[in-house]
Amino acid sequence: MRIGFDLRLPAYQMGGISQYALHLLPALARLDGENEYLIFHHRRDGRAHLPANAPNFQRRTVWTPCHHRLEKWALAAELLPHRLDLLHSPDFIPPLAGARRFVITVHDLNFLYYPQFLTADSRRYYAGQIAWAVEKASQIAADSEHTRQDLIARLNVPPARVHTIPLAANPLYLEDLPETAVTATLNHFNLPRGFILFVGTLEPRKNLVMLLRAYHAARQEMGLDVPLVMIGQPGWLYEEIFAAIAGLELEDRVVHLTAVTDQQLAALYRAATVLVQPSHYEGFGLPPLEAMHCGCPVIASNRASLPEVVGSGGLLLDPDDQDSWSEAVFRVVNDTELRAEMVVAGRAQAAQFSWSKTAAMTLGLYREALQDGRRTTVNS
Repeated sequence: MRIGFDLRLPAYQMGGISQYALHLLPALARLDGENEYLIFHHRRDGRAHLPANAPNFQRRTVWTPCHHRLEKWALAAELLPHRLDLLHSPDFIPPLAGARRFVITVHDLNFLYYPQFLTADSRRYYAGQIAWAVEKASQIAADSEHTRQDLIARLNVPPARVHTIPLAANPLYLEDLPETAVTATLNHFNLPRGFILFVGTLEPRKNLVMLLRAYHAARQEMGLDVPLVMIGQPGWLYEEIFAAIAGLELEDRVVHLTAVTDQQLAALYRAATVLVQPSHYEGFGLPPLEAMHCGCPVIASNRASLPEVVGSGGLLLDPDDQDSWSEAVFRVVNDTELRAEMVVAGRAQAAQFSWSKTAAMTLGLYREALQDGRRTTVNS
């Protein structure tokens, strides 16, 4: 079987979907030494991004950029000479042709549920592609059961064609980290231990304005006296977040970091008192999983896929209930016994997710896609 894998996205942005693709490939290589894999990079990306000691994984370069209005047509033309049995599109939009079968991964349907959280261009791009993409795909991977049910209910995808394949954390977060590395990272960013931590793109879907108001209330009404550290690049419509920081006069208590390496983030998870994830919607939610691996207690929204990830390993709250967030953050910061219980529960929950499981389920999906009789060969 000749399998193509669309790895153009890391040249565009190194976000969660890129991380998913980059961690899935080595796990597939450890599992599958028989099939031939052609990994399609964008020409601007000079990094290998190939699993080590895997001769059946080979790099191919294409010119078609991600998120371009003509990418479905242009990428198809570039793929046709490779005569692929299957192409996996981890960013959900397959080309018009170029393989016998297509597998896509749909991470969430945020753009259908919360269109107000996107720019007009982003709404048009995603909402205009998803119905066509799920019809084109022979098989579909969904990061969570919540997203799978969304696809069935909102887009009428037959249940047999969409499968829940959970993600896993960067293996770095499972490794032991010496205290000297944690201390060095804190010194680098001039941070104390015991802060409240948020990790993710700064955009309306993350519900950060509510979090800031809850944090401010806990300071004013309960005497909370630890900083809030927000790690993430500004996304779309982020201005309201910084306006809230200024309006609540939190400039000296909220720290915003962007240039943070994975190694530094692993240290910051270990130095934080609690990770907060108050999102209205997540297709999966990697930061809570990473935090639980690192022994950081988690408070998360009880919406969308986050209950599947956090389970009984953390506290789950209504993202619209500001008072509950104020009280929960204050309690976790100040209750040593509760934090210890949450660390144990979080690590047990995180241990249920692994890239080896994700890879095995993905390979099974490839095999099932090739048995799909709905499509005719487009390479001949």
